[in-house]
Amino acid sequence: MFGRGWHGGGPRGRLFEKGDLKYVILDLLSERPRHGYDIIQELEERFRGFYTPSPGSVYPILQMLEDMGLVTVEPRDGRKTYTITAAGRETLAERRPQVDEIWSRLAVGFGHPQDDMHALWHDLKDELRELALLFGKRALARHIDAEKVRRIHAVISRARKEIEAILSS
Repeated sequence: MFGRGWHGGGPRGRLFEKGDLKYVILDLLSERPRHGYDIIQELEERFRGFYTPSPGSVYPILQMLEDMGLVTVEPRDGRKTYTITAAGRETLAERRPQVDEIWSRLAVGFGHPQDDMHALWHDLKDELRELALLFGKRALARHIDAEKVRRIHAVISRARKEIEAILSS
């Protein structure tokens, strides 16, 4: 659910509808020229670390935008840097209501929280990642007996129920 794996779903359904990501990328390029990794990082930042598009989803879109004449690409500092073209700006202007709707829809769960909330979301994400790593390392490193697995399951089950109660109140 967190990080790279949250591409097509999540608690509110699909994150991006078909074709949305290309307009989001084009909109990011309207702010300034970027390379692919910069686009990935920017989206991860805007989604507070809860969504990171894969290179396999971003780079084909950049290639498609280039093929359509909506962006140009030039090497800079050893990387391909993408710049929106006049045709890209025109397309973006024509699609502005759709692009604004996409950003509005995405902002529902990932809006711009205050700095302390931003830090809390990152801390929460980090804790969950550490928990997954801890369990994975321990489970792979040595045998865990059935009683420990039952106890771990009970703790996680209680935590999930408490979180559901908090979110539903």
